[in-house]
Amino acid sequence: MAEAIREVVSTAILFDVADPRVRGVTVLRVEMSNDLRTATAFVSIMGSETERKLAMSGLRHATGFLQARTAARLQTRFTPVLSFKFDDSIKKSVEISRLIDDALAADRREPEADPDDHDDEAEEIDDLEDEELADPPEKQG
Repeated sequence: MAEAIREVVSTAILFDVADPRVRGVTVLRVEMSNDLRTATAFVSIMGSETERKLAMSGLRHATGFLQARTAARLQTRFTPVLSFKFDDSIKKSVEISRLIDDALAADRREPEADPDDHDDEAEEIDDLEDEELADPPEKQG
């Protein structure tokens, strides 16, 4: 039922809502209450902070219209009461991808280490092992 509501609301926002504030809105998912009386639509909004606030205001204003569209499509005894919440998970995932790309690019720019270079500690350990093999300890007797 949540997926059906997501489809109806998405289509109505895209084609039927005439409010100019409601632009660049994508319905990501819908969560229903256990009794199916309420539905929360999580939306992503492209644009600045001001455009996001305007779009959310437009969505709240169009809630009755969108709920009526949902009722006409679902034809159930009760139509869930719609509410909208902003979901910034896409923005966060884009930011994380950018950070990963930056880190990978920085790694590619750094010069590669020479494989012939040994760590000083490893050389010291090798030297100690060589000395022990060359001079075995004398037995006390």
